[in-house]
Amino acid sequence: MAQRSRLEPPASLVDWGILVSVTALVVTGLVSLVTGTAGGAWLFVLHSVGGLVLAVLVGFKLRRVRPRLTRSSAWDRGTPVSVLLAALALAALVTGVYWVVAGLVWVGPFTLLTVHMLLGVLVVPVLLWHFRHRFRWPRRAEVEREGRRSALQFGALLAGGTVLWRLQQALAGAGRRFTGSKAAGGAGNGFPVTSWVADDPEPVDTDSWQLSVGGAVESPASYSYDQLLDGASEAQTAVLDCTSGWYAEREWQGVSVGDLLDRSTPASEGEWVRFRSVTGYKWSVPVEEARECLLATHVDGDPLTHGHGAPLRLVAPGRRGFQWVKWVTSVEVTEQEDLSQWVTIFVSGL
Repeated sequence: MAQRSRLEPPASLVDWGILVSVTALVVTGLVSLVTGTAGGAWLFVLHSVGGLVLAVLVGFKLRRVRPRLTRSSAWDRGTPVSVLLAALALAALVTGVYWVVAGLVWVGPFTLLTVHMLLGVLVVPVLLWHFRHRFRWPRRAEVEREGRRSALQFGALLAGGTVLWRLQQALAGAGRRFTGSKAAGGAGNGFPVTSWVADDPEPVDTDSWQLSVGGAVESPASYSYDQLLDGASEAQTAVLDCTSGWYAEREWQGVSVGDLLDRSTPASEGEWVRFRSVTGYKWSVPVEEARECLLATHVDGDPLTHGHGAPLRLVAPGRRGFQWVKWVTSVEVTEQEDLSQWVTIFVSGL
């Protein structure tokens, strides 16, 4: 058995530290996907520091179990799951750190950040399976004996993680938002074409396409593409911050959602506005926020390309890229938020 270092907490507390760290990383990672304003910057800091702390805890864990892993006679039916968990956790940590340092890296059709997120999600079920074989509560006597020392050790790990995070930021350099996203550069349509899951429709025929405005409104309406172009006089500069790790600040031109709502007069009970794509993809925002949104036909003066959502794309300042619905075909006022959107975004386009 390897000698325990002075910085290393007891084995059971390392294990529980890993569980707490993974839980915190999953929660902050998921919540950060819908966080697009600077007020939520602390989530991204906590996620980064937590990842670095987890890396140290996994190192302690591997150091402790290495003798058992290197002897085939010591393996049991839970060992392969443990090995898989270690591989996934290390891969998630390495891809996360490398993305911070290297920036926008593509792995086939995905960015490295997307790969990092997929690996992080896969850790969860494997960790739960691992606990089926290895779970044990910390011994009370061990906690009482080591409590103060362990608290200091975990405090040192958090402090060290914070210092390493600062170093990461310095190595990553300038040009990143608080989300960690790196500037995509270019102008007009010159930013990456990405779609959530399976959304990949054929180009929209603007001669037959129409935008409908309905739901809880007094005067439902529909508009042809030419009618929208005639009224596309609004412009605003907004940052499209994609959850795959890049952002693009552009001037978007199009039709004010507030103007469309005023023409149709939302009912008093209308609290949300749902934007639906030709693929079935949809997202809802509160009605007052929706009034500040734009349905863009152009970007930096150029007509939107199909890959970027032509003929009409939602521009929702302060929200992440996957909430900027592409290929919008309807605007619906609803009484409640449409929670089925969390399912639809994974199956739309299929």
